[in-house]
Amino acid sequence: MATILPFVYDQEHGRLLGHLARNNDHWRRSVIGDALVILRGPDSYITPSWYASKSEHGRVVPTWNYLTAHVYGTMTVHDDPDWVADVVRRLTDHHEAGRPEPWSVDDAPEKFFRGQLRAIVGIEITLKRIEAKFKLSQNRPAADIDGVIRGLRQSGDESGATAVENHRP
Repeated sequence: MATILPFVYDQEHGRLLGHLARNNDHWRRSVIGDALVILRGPDSYITPSWYASKSEHGRVVPTWNYLTAHVYGTMTVHDDPDWVADVVRRLTDHHEAGRPEPWSVDDAPEKFFRGQLRAIVGIEITLKRIEAKFKLSQNRPAADIDGVIRGLRQSGDESGATAVENHRP
């Protein structure tokens, strides 16, 4: 089974923390066991029009740049409201950080928040191994890489451009 979820990384204990809707069967079918979490980084279509080598010899084709990590671990389900509340606070604080007026769980009425907790269960993935892979135009000549970075920026894909820039050979 697969479910798209946000996680927060607990570096101290080497685990990912998140939650699932109680009505999602995923947690019932996987109460304890192996889990795979796929983390996506930037990914982008790369047009050969951005390559300097297109005008030199024309032997170019489109491709796709990407950055991904597959995280394997043991999944544990937590149905303790205090445990889940802590994870919700961590996730919220992480995603609200840097906003001009960050929202806090404490902004919601306590009774409402506690009611919402009854609709979810906590998920803990204790990390066993990580496999990361990226293809970020590192196989292209320097002039083509420059063109990819410029093209991604011009198309508004700053995260893709930064990824290529940071992984130049």
